Amino acid sequence: MTRETSLGRLVRGTLLTIVGLFFLFPIFWVFLMSFQTNETILRIPPSLLFTPTLDNYVALISGKLESQAGTLEIKFMNNLMNSVILSVSSVLLSLILGVPAAYAFARFRFRLGENIAFTLLSFRFAPPLLVLLPLLFYFQTIGLDNTYIGLIWVYQLITLPLILWIVRGYFEDISEDIEHAYRVDGNGWFRTFIKVAVPLARPASPPRPCWHSSSPGTILSSR
Repeated sequence: MTRETSLGRLVRGTLLTIVGLFFLFPIFWVFLMSFQTNETILRIPPSLLFTPTLDNYVALISGKLESQAGTLEIKFMNNLMNSVILSVSSVLLSLILGVPAAYAFARFRFRLGENIAFTLLSFRFAPPLLVLLPLLFYFQTIGLDNTYIGLIWVYQLITLPLILWIVRGYFEDISEDIEHAYRVDGNGWFRTFIKVAVPLARPASPPRPCWHSSSPGTILSSR
């Protein structure tokens, strides 16, 4: 029985290794191509034996690729910086707007609340081509085309609904009694949101509240 189990594990491991190599080989080959010249890349048949070079990485950083045909300008670093600025700014703005909104939808019941939340979520379902042309014409009219602000605004249609609905679930899992106990000493909803709700909603192990001995219903701090 032990011999059959060991043989099965060996066969399963071998098959998984073969499948993994099959799917990872294109990535490995592209990585090798980054150390090759154009002549080596276009060589037929291709070979794993070549003289590595760092000219491609130097060209990406410097923005210029020297070849026999001339000098080719590469705006990789500029495009990378644009991507970093847009992604970080979009996520930060979505967190600033989405986390308080998620808390409001989770804790307060107001008219058309669920309809508003579902409307925000429906932006994720809209085909990009449906809003591409109207937004383009609109941005050209107000002067936001080809700007960081315009793209960050558009990205809110993607990131804001996602953050809103995910974080809302975290807030709904927190017992309202904990927040009520913290508000016994006169703390407002904003301080309760910052000091209790946000730490408890973080995607980690929930902090354990420390209770004051003279006032069992008051939370002093969270660890």
